[in-house]
Amino acid sequence: MSVSPEIAAQADRILAGLSPEQIAALREEIAGHISRTKILDYYPDTGTLRRELYPQHMRFFQLGRTHRFRGVLAANRVGKTEGMGGYEVACHAMGVYPNWWPGRVFLDKPPAIWVAGKTRENTRDILQRKLLGDWGRFGTGLIPYDAIDDWRPAQGVAESVSVVWVKHSSGHRTRIAFKSFDQTWRAFEGTEQDIIWLDEESEELIRAECVKRLMTTNGMLIETFTPLQGLTPIVMGYMPTPEVDAGEEQGFNAEAVETVSADKALVRVGWDDVPHLTEEQKRSTLAETPPYLHDAVSKGIPSLGAGAIYPVPESEIKVAPFAIPRHWPVVYALDVGWNRTAAIWGAWDRATATVYLYAEHYRGQAEPAIHATAIRAKGDWIHGVIDPAARGRTQKDGEKLIDTYRENGLVLTPAQNAVETGLVEVWQRLSTGRLKVFSSLGNFWTEYRMYRRDEKGRIVKAHDHLMDATRYLIMSGLKKAMVQPVDTGPVGQPWQPLDSVVGY
Repeated sequence: MSVSPEIAAQADRILAGLSPEQIAALREEIAGHISRTKILDYYPDTGTLRRELYPQHMRFFQLGRTHRFRGVLAANRVGKTEGMGGYEVACHAMGVYPNWWPGRVFLDKPPAIWVAGKTRENTRDILQRKLLGDWGRFGTGLIPYDAIDDWRPAQGVAESVSVVWVKHSSGHRTRIAFKSFDQTWRAFEGTEQDIIWLDEESEELIRAECVKRLMTTNGMLIETFTPLQGLTPIVMGYMPTPEVDAGEEQGFNAEAVETVSADKALVRVGWDDVPHLTEEQKRSTLAETPPYLHDAVSKGIPSLGAGAIYPVPESEIKVAPFAIPRHWPVVYALDVGWNRTAAIWGAWDRATATVYLYAEHYRGQAEPAIHATAIRAKGDWIHGVIDPAARGRTQKDGEKLIDTYRENGLVLTPAQNAVETGLVEVWQRLSTGRLKVFSSLGNFWTEYRMYRRDEKGRIVKAHDHLMDATRYLIMSGLKKAMVQPVDTGPVGQPWQPLDSVVGY
């Protein structure tokens, strides 16, 4: 910040009359004052860290006005704890907001607040330190020194606080209680709360108790975490599985989700959404991070985790859609069921031995004739392979499903269903770059993120229809893949005649 020449000259005259010891003491006093007003440094109007360069942070604050439950799935070091959860809690605790504040406010009365981390030590070292500052220097965190009215130490953990009271603009005091997940869900029973902030992912029972505490106050829950544990139930609660509405297929791109429901919203924050990280910092961090955690650490995309069946980052296999060349053989694979029938189409680039999954069908509770019509619409000349279990008899009328689909115009062959062998073959293709997937296949990507083994090594048989179809396609479909006949319609591009010289 610049000052006028007159003020600068006056400051020089004052300093000239002071001894070195007095100047040092003055500097220390100024530094102490600045350290006790830390919150004023956040989100300035101008400069390299101006708030317009933090669009996801601003969106998070804004959603607080309309959504009671907000999740932040964030990369590491993007400010999810201090700059998002901590900043908002500090503003609410004081009832003091910047003039640009777009979110909910608590002005008439002080809110009752809980904040919680993984362990009591984590709560002390992270949340307590962010809000209050270091032990013995309270007031150097986000809540200024003059706003802290009183506090009580916690039992059992050195230098930790159980409760702090903060002066509120209404003239009353805000009570902030510090808790931790290792206290179990019973520590979250009891009184009504207006704001609960959970930093990092809690257990389901703890979250359920927190929701109860907010029922009668119209309170809000803030959850800030990097999704390193993969697609847990809490993460999936912010990433609803794809459904079919009004008989139409609709994809689901979990990365783009913001509003989950009328009360619930999700904000993702990746390294590219903040200006304070350098390219060297990003590069060196990824170099020391296991590959399967790259997306979680840098983008806030849930980790595939150690239990993932295909521990290959999405970024390595996802490609933008393109027109499928007519000389590439194509095939589809079909997994049937009443609750969900799924099909996936693959195109084979024989020059590079790469298979591209380029289309999908995903629908539940419909008759075979309806599925067959949708499948034929993508090219009725294309052959397919089908879940071999379809050779069994249906409960409805005793017909074999495979015969029913054939009667509805599909050219189908039972697929090989050697599960473990198929999983290895798909994994090898994914890990060597010989299997790519169009980014537009929203249902595929949702299942891919959930496809895992349980603690006993068994495949979790839920939301895996396209995963099974992919295995059928790789194991059996490539043998049935065929090039589009000359007199048929398009395969992902407008029809064009074959070249008379090269033959395609």
